[in-house]
Parts: sequence; C-alpha cells; structure tokens
Amino acid sequence: MAMTYAQRVGERLRNIRKQKGLSLQDVEMMSNHEFKASVLGAYERGERSISVPRLYKLAQFYEVPAEQLLPAEPGARRSDANLPGGITLDLTKLGELDHTDFNAVIRYVGMIQVQRQDFNGKILTIRRDDLRTLGCLYEMTPQQLEERLEELGVKIVESIAG
Repeated sequence: MAMTYAQRVGERLRNIRKQKGLSLQDVEMMSNHEFKASVLGAYERGERSISVPRLYKLAQFYEVPAEQLLPAEPGARRSDANLPGGITLDLTKLGELDHTDFNAVIRYVGMIQVQRQDFNGKILTIRRDDLRTLGCLYEMTPQQLEERLEELGVKIVESIAG
C-alpha cells in the first residue's frame, strides 16, 4: 500500500529529528514545549497534517531549510553521500572558525548537506572533486587545502588502530 503524503512528510520529519540525535521528548523540552512530543509523534506517523507555519518553525528549530522537511518526488534521487576518496570534516569546528576567508567552505558544505539531506551537524565527508573545486576558489591545490583544514582542526584525521 502506498504511503499518503502526510505519512511521507512524517517520515522526513522523523528522519531529520533522528539525524539530529533527538527524541520526541528532547524536542519538546528544547523547544520550551512549543512542539509537544505527542503532536510531533502524530505528525511523524502521518496521523496529523502539519501546517506550513508549524513546518517552518520546526525547520528553524532543527536548523534546516524548510523544504528539506518535505519528501522528495517519488523516484527522485536525494543522496550521493559517502563516496570513496573524500575527507571528513568536523562541522562543529568549521562553524567555530574565526576565519572569514573560509566562508566559501562553510557555504559549500551547507549546500552539500542540503543535497544529501544530512543535517546531523557533526561531521560530513566531502569528495575529492569537492576538495578540488574548493581548492580552485582559494587558489590552492586540493592537497594544500586539505593540509590547511587539518592545521585548523577541521579535517578529521583517522587514526590507525594498532
């Protein structure tokens, strides 16, 4: 049986909430009871339709673009995340940078998050092609940009267990 639109919206709402690592109760508490756990649960199950103003407020709470709370058209491709050969960035440290010269990286990473629908807000892996593109913006080789991101503590360096 095909899912209703309300169920598909609910599925998106649940996925975003879970990517944020939040329970229904967490959302209720953190929103100062603006979003009741029982009502949010009803939205997520598709038992209740969410209004556009509430959807917008929920998007602000989750810190994601409002359109990302809506389901993709059937058959649409959402993600090309986690392709091999990339580097992993610490998004928390990237957001804390006091370097205005890295605004392009921040914007580019935000665009990737929207494309992939990945709003966990902690880490993101970018492809080598993305690193090459960003390197061009900064007149650096991909290797130079990668080294600079590592120096700034933004690139997550995977340790080898031994």
